[in-house]
Amino acid sequence: MIGRVLFVLIGLAPGSVAALEVRETGRYDLNRPASLDYDPTFCGLWIANEGPEAVLVTLQGDELRRISSDLSRIKAIAIEGDHLLVGDGFGRLQRVTKDGVPVEAPFALQGGFSDTEGIAITAAGDIVTVEDDPEQLSWFDTEGRLKVRVDTMTLTPPLSEAQGIAIDPRTGHMLIVDDWEGSNSLYEFTSEGQLLAQVSLLEFGTDPEGIAIRPGSNQLFVAFDGGAEIVTFDYTPTLPEGAAALPPGADCMMF
Repeated sequence: MIGRVLFVLIGLAPGSVAALEVRETGRYDLNRPASLDYDPTFCGLWIANEGPEAVLVTLQGDELRRISSDLSRIKAIAIEGDHLLVGDGFGRLQRVTKDGVPVEAPFALQGGFSDTEGIAITAAGDIVTVEDDPEQLSWFDTEGRLKVRVDTMTLTPPLSEAQGIAIDPRTGHMLIVDDWEGSNSLYEFTSEGQLLAQVSLLEFGTDPEGIAIRPGSNQLFVAFDGGAEIVTFDYTPTLPEGAAALPPGADCMMF
């Protein structure tokens, strides 16, 4: 599969050009990867697998450390500043250090139960979540107070089984994967939630669960539950017509 390229134009805003492109560059086995985030400090990936712990691995899949929280399980994970924000999938989150020490007690997101599948942090510090029961894309402040919510079934095409979310810090664009029960594809949105593009991931794997961006090298990491694999991609986001290539973002700080 390495070397295959997929790109798509769909629902672009006026004055934009089709540019979303993914090209597989590698893969490795990893059991039950449910949620990802890239950590430039360790040049690695934080991975939640719906168990009581989250694991930090190298980009080749070698384990570096494990952490736990006060939650019953860790289903979603994101880097927030110099610590981690983890979620149990039931609408409760907790901030912990990268050594697994609680920063504060768990707190609930406003709005009642939500099947939180993925979390990401905006440049302004807001928490963005994706849920698949009900199907929602939501923005919260740092205390978990609801700011904006979108019913993803109203999108064209609908996003019915959103699992993982990542935000490219260079553009603010959100990348969301929809699992096998949905469209088994990758969606790209503006920071305001406008759909820019969609590309099928069936060429690369089934049941995508998590996604992370390494902006310093234009890389994506997608966790597929089918086959229990992490697949790496070279990635080009959608950009306005005539825009220059994006500069490198955060990359490995330990080298």
